Formats: sequence, structure tokens, C-alpha cells
Amino acid sequence: MTRASAFFLAFAFLAVPFVDGPAAVASSPFLNERSFRFSYEAVVSKIPSSARRVEVWLPVAPETDVQRIADLRVEAPSGVSFHRDSEYGNKILNMVLDPKGAENLRVRVSYTVRRKEDRRSPGEGGVRRAGQSSALDRFLQGDRLVPIDDFVKSIADEVVRGKSTPLDRAAAIYDYTVETMKYDKSGTGWGNGDLYYACDIRRGNCTDFHALFIGLSRAAGIPAKFVIGFPIPPEKGKGTVAGYHCWAEFHLDGFGWVPVDTSEAAKDKSKKTYFFGTLDPNRIEFTTGRDILLSPAQQGERLNYFIYPYVEVDGKAHAEVERKFAYQDMPGKAMEARRP
Repeated sequence: MTRASAFFLAFAFLAVPFVDGPAAVASSPFLNERSFRFSYEAVVSKIPSSARRVEVWLPVAPETDVQRIADLRVEAPSGVSFHRDSEYGNKILNMVLDPKGAENLRVRVSYTVRRKEDRRSPGEGGVRRAGQSSALDRFLQGDRLVPIDDFVKSIADEVVRGKSTPLDRAAAIYDYTVETMKYDKSGTGWGNGDLYYACDIRRGNCTDFHALFIGLSRAAGIPAKFVIGFPIPPEKGKGTVAGYHCWAEFHLDGFGWVPVDTSEAAKDKSKKTYFFGTLDPNRIEFTTGRDILLSPAQQGERLNYFIYPYVEVDGKAHAEVERKFAYQDMPGKAMEARRP
């Protein structure tokens, strides 16, 4: 056992208060929900013997009116603190360590999660998410890999031609994305959320799908945001989660944010209508936005998106990080017992 891993501090936050809209939880007519335990583990390895400072950033799952968090536990060496980034308000766990010759460092965060079906379709009497309509200008601007330029605007103009309302324009962009893109992770270049790649190659994973949807929406004057987390297998039980899943939200004046999942709709066209304004409960949300400046700020470049651990050793990005994500379903009443 290394010196760094020989001692761990465990933090347990029981019955975490619901801070982002508690009134909506009791009154919303959600059809489905799921309770599960989710664990997020990172092991930093191959730390140079000369290293004097190791800094780790992890995303922290937030509470929303469809996602309730309880019994948050952190197992890590000393130096743990919690922050929010200034641009998007994402929750961040930061850990600073003097490794003193250690070759590896482990941190594990676990949550009890109750995730409800997120139904916010304005055409079907969906429930508006409260308190998230601020700073809309940011969600009309481009990102490094999602530029809003004349080329993108020309595509958006063509897609929304003849659509008179923001909802109709968003629906047209959604249809275009689902029908134009193919979920295909073969070859190289996919997975970066590159709008030009999506326009040229017309295939990729969820990041590429939603880069196209977000870019065209913004070019059409509709605020749109990138949201990322993890998929939970629909089969109840327990197991590991291989990697992230992302989706998007667009904003309608007088209603609020509306979720879409274009890549899941493309995988199963029978659910195309469902995923325009509704998200299933088989997921956990972590962060919003692209080009992320962490808190405390990293020395390296802004992150394309923030879902996996980010590590710097003596101020330089360190890629030797193993990660493991797992879930275990819980009885429905398990979450109720922890309600404050």
C-alpha cells in the first residue's frame, strides 16, 4: 500500500437537502422513476517520483427537480474541497495532494440517486423546470468545436425555413439531426462533439449528435445547452457503466428548458416523439456546458466537456487515470427513508 493510499478520509452527507426546486418534486406528474446507488472511482497512476503536487478534479452529480441526491460519500486522501465553476455552476470536487513518492492515488465518490422521468414537453403539458432560465446569452454563443458562423447559419436557415415559432424551429432541427445523423462509432474523429465533423461525416456518438442540434439551434436564435452524465442500463440489478451519455436542452420563452435526446431517438425511431421533450429515468446527470474552466482553475486548457476525472501533476495535464463507474438498483422506499 502506498503512502498516499494508506490513509483515507470518508465524508458522508446524509439526507442532502434538495436545493434546486423542492416544490416541483412533490407536484410533478412524472410517470417513471428509479432509485439506485451510483459509484464513481478514479485511480491516478504512474505519478513520477519527482512529483511535488497532484491535483484532481471530479464532477459531482447535482440535484435538480428530476434528480435527487442523498447519502453522498467521498473516500479520498486529505485535501478534499467542493466548488462550482463560475460559468455554468457545475459542482466540482477538487483534491490537492503532496504525493511524497506515491505511485498512485485513489478517490471514490458514491451517491444514492432517485431519478424521475423528465417530462418537459410544452406540447404535452409537461412540467417546466424552475430556476434555470438565467444567462441565456451564453447558450446562443458558439463553443470551440461548435462555432456559430455563416456556414452553420446557412444550414440552420434551410432547416427551419417556413417554421414560424421557436418550438417549430426546434422540432425541425431535432428531426433533421435524428434523420441526418447515424449512431456509428467506427473510424476516428467521433466523440469530440465537433459540429463540422457532424456536418461532414454525419455519424458519431451522442456528443456529435448534440453538437449538431445545439449548433443549429443557436444559429436559429434558440438558446441550447449541452448536458452530460451516465446511462444506467434499463435492466434492474447491478453492474458497471462503460462510459458517459449526453443530451441537450433548448429554451423557450415563457416555458423554460426542454430536453431532447437525439442520439437515443436515432437508435430507435419508434421513440423519436418521446425524446423530444422527455428523458427516461435511466441516467444520472453530472455537468452542463462545453469549454469548461474548472474551479479552482486548471493550468491546462479548458476542457471540451467535463465528465471524466481531470488530473494535473505539477501543473501539467496527466493522462494516466483509470476510471470505473458502477450502479446498483435500490428498492423505491430506500430513497424515501432518507428524505429530509
